[in-house]
Amino acid sequence: MYLSRVELDVTRRATMRALAAPQMLHGAVEHSFTGERRRRLWRLDRLGDKLYLLLLSEDRPDLSVIGGQFGPLSGKGEAATKGYDQLLDRITQGSIWQFRLTANPTRSCAQKGEPGGRGKVCAHCTVAYQQQWLLERAEKHGFSLVPDGFTVTDCRWLHFRKGKESGRPVSLLSVTYEGVLQVTDPERFCALLTSGIGRGKAYGLGLMTVIGGR
Repeated sequence: MYLSRVELDVTRRATMRALAAPQMLHGAVEHSFTGERRRRLWRLDRLGDKLYLLLLSEDRPDLSVIGGQFGPLSGKGEAATKGYDQLLDRITQGSIWQFRLTANPTRSCAQKGEPGGRGKVCAHCTVAYQQQWLLERAEKHGFSLVPDGFTVTDCRWLHFRKGKESGRPVSLLSVTYEGVLQVTDPERFCALLTSGIGRGKAYGLGLMTVIGGR
């Protein structure tokens, strides 16, 4: 596995368009690889006054594809790829990590006249329910949280059309969590780190990253 980071230039028109239409970033991510088309995890991260695209993949990407479309015109934007397996090997029972996750917390809402149906997928729009969503999924994915050990640091709606401009309209709620967790099942937790969590993975949602470890 590889974790890559490429700097984006928010003053470029192409980048501004892509931030409003994440399917453009999804397309650039997919075109950074040759061979079989797969769904890779990615997300946008702000560090100081800079914006980066973070990308997790099984194969090493060609970051010039993303940088050429959305990076600084000078060509001097940061772009780096490093192996991820070494970090995964450090995931052990009981280890404690700082984490960041951008995800789409949702619930199934029953529809009138459709008893027993799957219901409509609805976003959790309040911080309390967004936090509860993650707490309820922790055990299944091999980690534990305490309510005051993490917080929601960003929440925004993504509105765009799937595929072409005339495609189906899509609305996704992007929620970023940060805090501290403890690993309870290393195998399940590594699966979360490599496969993501929740909906909207093609559009920059579902990727959790961790640092530290003790």
